Amino acid sequence: MIEPAKIHKVNVPLSSAELESLKATASAAGYESVEEYIRGLVVTALPESYQTPPPAEPLYQPVYTTRSGLGQVYQGDSAEVLRQFDDESVDLIMTSPPFGLVRKKDYGNEDADEYVHWFKPFAREFKRVLKPNGSLVIDIGGAWKKGLPVKSLYQYELLISLVKEFGFYLAQEFFWWNPARLPTPAEWVTVRRIRVKDAVNTIWWLSKTPYPKASNRRVLQPYSESMRTLLKNGYKPKKRPSGHDISDKFGRDNGGAIPPNLIALANTESNSAYHRYCKEHDIPEHPAKYPVPLPAFFIQMLTDAEDMVVDPFGGSLATGEAAELLERRWVCIEKDPEYIRGGLGRFEYANSDEQRRLFSTQRNPYQIFAPNLIPTRSLEPLSVDGGRNWRRKKV
Repeated sequence: MIEPAKIHKVNVPLSSAELESLKATASAAGYESVEEYIRGLVVTALPESYQTPPPAEPLYQPVYTTRSGLGQVYQGDSAEVLRQFDDESVDLIMTSPPFGLVRKKDYGNEDADEYVHWFKPFAREFKRVLKPNGSLVIDIGGAWKKGLPVKSLYQYELLISLVKEFGFYLAQEFFWWNPARLPTPAEWVTVRRIRVKDAVNTIWWLSKTPYPKASNRRVLQPYSESMRTLLKNGYKPKKRPSGHDISDKFGRDNGGAIPPNLIALANTESNSAYHRYCKEHDIPEHPAKYPVPLPAFFIQMLTDAEDMVVDPFGGSLATGEAAELLERRWVCIEKDPEYIRGGLGRFEYANSDEQRRLFSTQRNPYQIFAPNLIPTRSLEPLSVDGGRNWRRKKV
């Protein structure tokens, strides 16, 4: 049986006179080349079923649409789902892809050494669907080398690939500090005591232009007590020892303080609608979800109302919840149907008052202590082998 999907070359020796005659016949029949003429003869001779082009692959359809009509959830591979998006149709891609970890997790993380190669098909689609002034924000945690107290560089290699190979600009790097993070990795932190708690994720804010649309006025923080006192009593312009010339504008009330690129946000959801819904319906919670205020920060700063926000690794649909509350159009894409089923609880269980409390600026700030330095003579000496030959001491 002939298989038209495969291409075969057939060599047929022709004399010069035969070739010229064939060219003349092809031209008279309206073909540009002998090859096209012969292919036309072959197609005409095939059974009708082979002449009919194969049907187009069915498009992905949303498995859930919010009551507001703003949000949709798709189940499937995000690189495939995104192929049906129009070019330059997305304002913000806000996501936390599976991290490149040494130990495999339930949510399907990729090996750190292969991570950049795995990510490239997604990066191509991200670049295509983003609007010229849009942004790509990636929350990505670190990984430790297997059996060693040293870090992988995979998230930095990904950043370099996105900039050098795909032409993105690094608008700014952010660091998400999770005060509630457990002291991990336990082997190096709590057992051998040769590293400190790993509690910060890197967040890359990338764009297709050096000037994506953005405004830090959208994400101002409450003034500190000392700043409120300064605004009340006034400020005398002067030059600091560092060389910075502080003008009288420093004493102007601008409605809040400009936030730093360190985001302090505990990842705890012990009483959220999502947590309750998963528990009551016996659905596994996503083990690597981020808190809703994290995507909300970037959605607020980088998009306008009714802009399109996409999370290609939707997970627990936290990005969708943030976008819904901020009245953006949004799409979350997730492969695992169980994670989608749990994430829908964010929209079925939550009420508006409960959700909006997530954005309250009245929460207590987290405290970061200054380095606790103790005179070295009172401490036990450091191990000269850096803890390599550590053995648990018997009590």
